Amino acid sequence: MSLLTLENVHSYYGRIHALKGISIEINQGEIVTLIGANGAGKSTTLRTISGILHPKQGRVLLKEQDISHMEPHNIVAAGIGHVPEGRGIFPNLTVKENMEIGAFTLNDNAEIARRMDHAVTLFPRLKERISQKGGTLSGGEQQMLAIARGLMLQPSVLMLDEPSMGLAPVLVELIFDIIKQLNEQGTTILLVEQNALMALSIAHRGYVLQTGEIVISDTAANLKQNETVQHAYLGVE
Repeated sequence: MSLLTLENVHSYYGRIHALKGISIEINQGEIVTLIGANGAGKSTTLRTISGILHPKQGRVLLKEQDISHMEPHNIVAAGIGHVPEGRGIFPNLTVKENMEIGAFTLNDNAEIARRMDHAVTLFPRLKERISQKGGTLSGGEQQMLAIARGLMLQPSVLMLDEPSMGLAPVLVELIFDIIKQLNEQGTTILLVEQNALMALSIAHRGYVLQTGEIVISDTAANLKQNETVQHAYLGVE
């Protein structure tokens, strides 16, 4: 059974038809990646799932529950975690305070502390900087904080939008190792990533978006061998 399903979803920015009938399935335990050029509709897909945009047509289903028109905070509570492009941390709050905001639906302080301990085990640098303000962290540390905050509610699906953007290659490797580790621990992940080769190296399946439509869907292994994908997104001449 699909954990997260998009059925013929159409989304708009005003009069701009951004998603043109996309259908996606994500199963429990998978890493699924969305590949496409800038403006293809990848981030719009995540925003539609998380309720920032509501589809004008079609449905978004989480565990067969229709969440298409729920408010974003209710979608988070239902089990969707969204780490947006640009990280979106609060620069004037400490690392600890940023993570506590990620657990906004929890009232159990002991459980919040337990989840925070788990998150900083994944990201030891955050433990070292737990009292620092978010704005004083490096770009890589801010990305770690954004992911850690997204994990605080133990989402059914964690959506990551461009987690490697602006990071040095060594940090990109680290972030992708952590994403793979999260998945191995049971987190289902929907990944939007400009570095298509890295995304396909850890994903199980992928969808290629072009101007708001899905043009290819296949296993990650097959997408890496697909000539169209190789030429358009993997830098193969």
